[in-house]
Amino acid sequence: MIGDDPGQRRSLRTLLESVEIEMVEADDGRAGLKAFYAAQPDVVVLDLELPEADGFEVLATIRELSDVPSVVLCGPHGGDMERVRVLRAGADDCLSKPFSRPELLARIEALLRRPRAETQPAAVLTDEFVHIDRVRHRVEVLGVEVALTPTEFRMLATFAEHPGRVLGHSQLLEMVWGNGIRERDEVKLYVSYLRRKLEQAASVNPIETVRGVGYRYRPRRTGPLQSG
Repeated sequence: MIGDDPGQRRSLRTLLESVEIEMVEADDGRAGLKAFYAAQPDVVVLDLELPEADGFEVLATIRELSDVPSVVLCGPHGGDMERVRVLRAGADDCLSKPFSRPELLARIEALLRRPRAETQPAAVLTDEFVHIDRVRHRVEVLGVEVALTPTEFRMLATFAEHPGRVLGHSQLLEMVWGNGIRERDEVKLYVSYLRRKLEQAASVNPIETVRGVGYRYRPRRTGPLQSG
């Protein structure tokens, strides 16, 4: 749990230990991110009101740099619009404070039971241009290694799994982010990031825009491969 209330953290720790769930805790945003990277938990309980970095900033960093399955964000009651904002920011669930400890426990247990995927994806994806190694989180394009963020990595793997197929914005939101609540513009933004990195690394542009529909993965060279 990442929260600045020691009594709340202590209470939650006792509750989780009673059902044999291990808890790692931090009292501010920066310490929380350090603890998160070190422990790599299955569920993050995140307080919206934090010193150093607020809950939305911490959530954005977690979602950008990690594939952590589930985040529960806790904050003051703000009505439906605040809940929509929390979910759009990338949280899997949210609770208004003060919250019931048994309810929080039930939500954590439900998230822990959630399957990561309906089918086990292939560990390695390879085509004429791209080699994607999910186990090592590595991507090579025409033999050149490309550094991608987890979101960019998931997007490229999603495209490579569906060569030649047009994927709409809503499909990509579901396949890459796991929900359709986030903004459609995020798809356009991350496609541009991905295109730029692949083009700079190996002069390959694998993603075509299908106007008014979405995107299609079809690797092709756009120039000579640069040595070194």
